[in-house]
Amino acid sequence: MSDTAPDTVSFGYEDVAPEEKTQRVRAVFSNVAAKYDLMNDAMSGGLHRAWKDLFVRRVKPRAGEHILDMAGGTGDIAFRMAKSGAAITVADINPQMLEVGIERAAKRGIDGLVWSEANAETLQWPDTFFDAYTIAFGIRNVTDIPKALREAHRVLKRGGRFYVLEFSTTQWPGFGQVYDAYSHHLVPKLGQLLAGDANSYRYLIESIRRFPDMPRFEAMIREAGFVQTKVEPLLGGLVAIHSGWKI
Repeated sequence: MSDTAPDTVSFGYEDVAPEEKTQRVRAVFSNVAAKYDLMNDAMSGGLHRAWKDLFVRRVKPRAGEHILDMAGGTGDIAFRMAKSGAAITVADINPQMLEVGIERAAKRGIDGLVWSEANAETLQWPDTFFDAYTIAFGIRNVTDIPKALREAHRVLKRGGRFYVLEFSTTQWPGFGQVYDAYSHHLVPKLGQLLAGDANSYRYLIESIRRFPDMPRFEAMIREAGFVQTKVEPLLGGLVAIHSGWKI
């Protein structure tokens, strides 16, 4: 395991310097923050809501726990977990996403959440601080994924649990080709039509194709120090719930 930063990283189908990816991802999410639900509906056909419900059931948040929801700016996961009575910190690198989440929380009458601007690669919290760490549809946008995984491991308590919900590569014969055709051709057009932004939506689709498949990403989680890792494919792996424990 090396702490050496890569010379280039993927930004969609491009290879760019790490600093450039960080800046460009920030710009993408600044652009789509106000249309976040629309973005997820376009990329998942509306299924992201059911996937997030299942994801939170797997996390099993409990009253008295401290949970970090990383890249959770608009609150989708935090709102679902808040019902448990756990203390939720919502963190995101993008302040516009956090602003959307704070507004949505106020409209729903959800209070008690902590909102924090944070970079997944350099978290500001001390070692062994959280009982659980969640990240939904955010890890593929991180510039240095192994570094972010090591940071997740660092801030978790012994016995802490780590959960990721992310697009992956479906193993169902034929379904992958159908989804590729839909996502590459229709999603950017929907982004242009409904949000006036085809390029951000095009990047988000391309980033899915560049993300490691399920076995490779599970190996990366193990390399960060997690044990008892598990993968739960949804729609044959179009989306997957990855998990692991810190001991």
